[in-house]
Amino acid sequence: MAVRDAARLEESRLLIVGLGLIGGSLAAALKARGFRGEILACDRDADEIARGVAMGIIDGGDTELAPLLPGVSLVVLAVPVLAMESVLAALGRGLGERLDATVITDVGSSKLAIRDAARRALGRLPPSLVLGHPIAGSEKSGVGAANPDLYRRHKVILTPTAETDAAALARVRALWGACEAEVLEMPVERHDQVLARTSHLPHLLAFSLVDTLARQDERLEIFRYAAGGFRDFTRIAGSDPVMWRDIFTANRAAVLAALDDFEAGLARLRQAVSAGDGDAMLATFDRASHARHYFDTLLNQTRYYPTMEHNNVRYRVAPGGQVAGRIRVPGDKSISHRSIMLGALAEGVTEVKGFLEGEDSLATLQAFREMGVAIEGPHQGRVTIHGVGMHGLKAPAGPLYVGNSGTAMRLFAGLLAGQAFDSELTGDASLTKRPMGRVADPLRLMGAEIDTAEGGRPPLRIHGGKPLKGITYDMPMASAQVKSCLLLAGLYAEGETRVREPAPTRDHTERMLSGFGYEVARDGDTCWLSGGGTLSAGPIDVPSDISSATFFLVAAAITPGSDLLLEHVGINPTRVGVINILTLMGADLELSNQREVGGEPVADIRVRYAPLKGIDIPVEQVPLAIDEFPALFIAAANAEGTTRLRGAEELRVKESDRIQAMADGLAVLGVEHTVVADGIDIVGGKPEGANYGGGRIDSLGDHRIAMAFTVAGLRASAPIEIDDCANVATSFPGFVELARRVGLQVDEEGA
Repeated sequence: MAVRDAARLEESRLLIVGLGLIGGSLAAALKARGFRGEILACDRDADEIARGVAMGIIDGGDTELAPLLPGVSLVVLAVPVLAMESVLAALGRGLGERLDATVITDVGSSKLAIRDAARRALGRLPPSLVLGHPIAGSEKSGVGAANPDLYRRHKVILTPTAETDAAALARVRALWGACEAEVLEMPVERHDQVLARTSHLPHLLAFSLVDTLARQDERLEIFRYAAGGFRDFTRIAGSDPVMWRDIFTANRAAVLAALDDFEAGLARLRQAVSAGDGDAMLATFDRASHARHYFDTLLNQTRYYPTMEHNNVRYRVAPGGQVAGRIRVPGDKSISHRSIMLGALAEGVTEVKGFLEGEDSLATLQAFREMGVAIEGPHQGRVTIHGVGMHGLKAPAGPLYVGNSGTAMRLFAGLLAGQAFDSELTGDASLTKRPMGRVADPLRLMGAEIDTAEGGRPPLRIHGGKPLKGITYDMPMASAQVKSCLLLAGLYAEGETRVREPAPTRDHTERMLSGFGYEVARDGDTCWLSGGGTLSAGPIDVPSDISSATFFLVAAAITPGSDLLLEHVGINPTRVGVINILTLMGADLELSNQREVGGEPVADIRVRYAPLKGIDIPVEQVPLAIDEFPALFIAAANAEGTTRLRGAEELRVKESDRIQAMADGLAVLGVEHTVVADGIDIVGGKPEGANYGGGRIDSLGDHRIAMAFTVAGLRASAPIEIDDCANVATSFPGFVELARRVGLQVDEEGA
């Protein structure tokens, strides 16, 4: 919050009780940011009061509370937790009838203890009481260590109760906002549980470790040669012992629960070290290492919880450009997901090359780490999975987060339905809007017990230990995700699981199951397998994703003078709809170096510019290109004549309603079109030059919409701005860099 905002903080007289590091830093922060009210302090040490006045961070103070209370509008209690009750009692006596009119907040680390102390001291919880806790501090103490930036960009957790007045809560939020803190809210009980694990337990361990080593005969040598990691971890053992004694006493139950969990984990690790169990050690170390990196990445981008997301990434595309060169786009996301899933369930070690290191694929990796699978990497697209077998997964400690990936959630639903433990699947805000009844309903027919949110949407709560039975299921719509979900559940089902699809869909799951030695049969439109088998590990070379390649295929196809070679692209027959459709439109595409890698056909694709013409897209090609239509809509806008799409209802329930989202964007650019329930008609333009204008597009957080309109800039007459592009990283990390390399003029802002 800027200085002018602190100046507008509407408190006439602020009283801080306890002028140490925390209270002194609050006063210093407010003064530094222009707070115009009076700041007083109460502290039992008169020298600290005098020092605070001399530093210019308080206007006055006293060692007694009563003389400071007249005219005070807000009181901040910054005393040790165990001293809160006596201070609250004195505050109640001093304020008398003004108690409910004076806002009171605190900075204590244990909220349950302070809430109970307030009830004992005051006989009730006044509506003006707002319990709070700034997540900031230092091993230093005293007002002399006051830091005006201590709370800047740090979290402050407020824990309002049912009795808390909304106006009082708003005033405390404004107080911390004036210090440029991020203010969050949390139930009292949850706060104590979370802080016990993230703050209290690490401090307890640091105190214990330093105390243990300091009492050994070799202590001087130990501390003399301690490396940076030891110093970093044990730094917090230099914190105020009295304060931490009070915290551990006040939050005893939650700290002991956290300590029990830690000791259980430590015992497992000790057993692994004792037995020389390298896989068990690797599983723990790798899970921890990648969790640290993965969660840091997500939280720094504020993408890990839906309530913390931001969509500030914007693309600016200059009109025109060229497309030329030789590139390899990232690995296929669908195959990357499946390689981790089946590799984890296999017997032996699976080596994966070409793994897509996007957020969704990394979420799948992390989910299996949380279920006890040792996974090395990824490093430059290489991943090593130490399989645990069909029944070797362990119950995760909490919900499994799958990011923005509908593929991962639907496939996980089938896989987890056959496990002995309960599990929960969640994702980002976009994913929680997508329908999951299409997998939950047939899984229930197999005997699974699954709870969903309203409307059959995530999160999915799967009750484990339910015996599954094979079924014959006629899919109402063509969906590779539904088919794959049921086949994965079928691995754990008694008898045969048969799935009939109304139109061909991608068959990566069937191919990969066969590659892992699990027999999958097919006859016409039906595939089936029998439960109870095993998977055998083997190498996987993930082809480049044809969905990612599509944006560059279209870019070259619509841009005069283009000549682009895309290497090692997967050309699975169930995924080549985009190639077939572009060829029908007159695109100059040439496939070479065709081969099969790990059961998947791949080829190099050369695309050179040729004038496109509008077509009626064959209905049988729709399911073979379902993810590629956003880019194909841009091709249609640059084709002579009208392109008509029908039978594409599935586009309505992707990351966004892709038919409507693309239509809205085309309208901004000035492209003539007509939307129908299951498709769209797009009127194209001339073979060369600009075919539409520019403007500002809302991608609705849909990565394919964002990338499609980036490609549209090649034939625009004015710049195109695309909002809400953060999710591009979920499927195509490095998209902007690769686009620039081949000649597109795109800049990324806010990443």
